[in-house]
Amino acid sequence: MALHTMRIGSGVPRVAYLHGLLGQGKNLATIAKAVSATDPGVLIDLPNHGRSPWTSTFGYADWADDVAAELRALLPPGVPITVFGHSMGGKTAMALALRHPTLVRALVVADIAPDDSSHGYGFARLVNGLRTLPLDQVSTREDADALLAPTVPDPGVRAFLLQNLHRAKPEGWRWLPHLDLLARSLPLISGWPAGLRGPYLGPVLWLRGGESGYVTDDHVPAMRALFPRTRLVTIKGAGHWLHADQPDAVAATLQAFLDTLRPQLGR
Repeated sequence: MALHTMRIGSGVPRVAYLHGLLGQGKNLATIAKAVSATDPGVLIDLPNHGRSPWTSTFGYADWADDVAAELRALLPPGVPITVFGHSMGGKTAMALALRHPTLVRALVVADIAPDDSSHGYGFARLVNGLRTLPLDQVSTREDADALLAPTVPDPGVRAFLLQNLHRAKPEGWRWLPHLDLLARSLPLISGWPAGLRGPYLGPVLWLRGGESGYVTDDHVPAMRALFPRTRLVTIKGAGHWLHADQPDAVAATLQAFLDTLRPQLGR
């Protein structure tokens, strides 16, 4: 299954970016562009999101294998890549590193832990808000925004969600994500698959938003058991979408981490 990708910068990609639930690869474009002069990137739409194909089931191991196949098609043989993943994309990135360690040069995990995250933002409400939106009443994006507002009062979150609304001619408006699959898979998405074993021995940058509750000190032992070379950095003033709340701080922290990899790898 070929996933939709977009390249940032020139040359062989050094960083692959995996978005969160109801996101798209382009959500991480600002971060990717900020480091692209030294580390070109590739933005990936995960399965059932953006312009990538839909599937009939969800599983982090399956998604990790799909991403691995896409990366092997993009990269020269034997060349590894740093993988940046946010939230659901962070869990996919962790699964990728554990299942395909020789493909992953280093790992950046943004505001998620290898644990249950169902306590978080309330994605069931967001997914169901999109599923129940009456698209037959939508003529413009402004209509969709107004209809979604009672369920999602935050205009910034609505704007993020409505990036998933696509006008297809002659069919009319449709959602890019496979909302029915995502809705019934939410317990798996918020969980962590028990069958994934470590450790992954590459370097890991673990970012958390200072105003987010997704990553706490209680998660550190589980993270270090799977990823012993983890370094935890808190991004002050950032919530769960830390790359949107504090893009400069996230980009600077990522660039500093990437810079440490070059002498180590002779690049």
